[in-house]
Amino acid sequence: MKQLYVDLGRRAYDILIERGILKAAGQYMRPLLQGRKVAIVTDEIVEPFYGAAVIASLEEAGFQTKLIVLPPGEGSKTISMLETIYDALMDFDITRADTVMALGGGVIGDLAGFAAATILRGVAFVQIPTTLLAQVDSSVGGKVAVDLKAGKNLAGAFYQPKLVLIDPNCLDTLPSRVLADGMAEVIKYGAVFDEPMLRLLEQAGGLAGLRPHMEELLYRCCDWKRSVVVEDEQDQGSRMLLNFGHTLGHAYEVAYHYETYPHGQAVSAGMCKIARMQQQAGMLSSQEVQRFQNLVRLYELPTEIPCTMESYVHAILKDKKGRGDKITLILLEQLGKGVLAPMATADLVRWLQETELQEKQSKERPQEEAV
Repeated sequence: MKQLYVDLGRRAYDILIERGILKAAGQYMRPLLQGRKVAIVTDEIVEPFYGAAVIASLEEAGFQTKLIVLPPGEGSKTISMLETIYDALMDFDITRADTVMALGGGVIGDLAGFAAATILRGVAFVQIPTTLLAQVDSSVGGKVAVDLKAGKNLAGAFYQPKLVLIDPNCLDTLPSRVLADGMAEVIKYGAVFDEPMLRLLEQAGGLAGLRPHMEELLYRCCDWKRSVVVEDEQDQGSRMLLNFGHTLGHAYEVAYHYETYPHGQAVSAGMCKIARMQQQAGMLSSQEVQRFQNLVRLYELPTEIPCTMESYVHAILKDKKGRGDKITLILLEQLGKGVLAPMATADLVRWLQETELQEKQSKERPQEEAV
């Protein structure tokens, strides 16, 4: 078993990584929790794979359980679905001594976590992430939220789990497109913290070659996440580095109504867009940008997504890293080293406009030369 300790004083918790640990959830949760009830929030895709095993483990450990099964996808991360969870928890007669468990990907983790943070002013929360994206990123660090009409994750809280159980076996049941989606966050860690991880990904040659390295990658990504959460739990400084590509990524998600491009694909295109902006500003070499985009393609992710300036501006104005008329953009000093770049929101919009124009002219030039 691999183990990481998120040292947040009274809110500290362990991240446990082991194949098969999902079926032993009850024995790891029993010593940590006061109450006898666990409400399991999951979705219609995950439940048939893991619902029965988790319930059996919890009941063997002496817990009473209630299964709350929701429709899958970002469309469920709403205030109305949150109310559905609240009603189910009240029907279960949950008390402040009891627990909400998230069994699923990032949407379920965010939604169940926000429900746990707010029902009865806060009950215990346990994460069992089942997608790569959730295992390496969203299950750790206590960011929980729902989406609003204005944008993604705009109603939320910082609410740490009591325990995170990561079972690499869950990745074996994922479709390749969902696994690829999670790779965007893995690549992000390499881009802002860990250039040797990028080399490992290049040497693996794609998703099929990566499987022997998966537990190492899970550990390294969670360790990076743990370290920045301990240093900056409330996302005021170094933790913002984890948002590389996300400001523009959220623009793609909103522009396509969370339907066409899942989170990882949107973040992937956002990271590549920022890299190209830096190249055109002379801040990154063309070789570095090409290397990064080649890696993104290797893991079946997009390097660009069509988007209007209106959608970009909307996402920038609604970005949670904004402070008044300023925003903190995450840039790359080089591959493997991210930096925080506070700037005026108007300057970022102008930079984007210039990049859009240059990219449009660059795409049109070969056609003009051919004529």
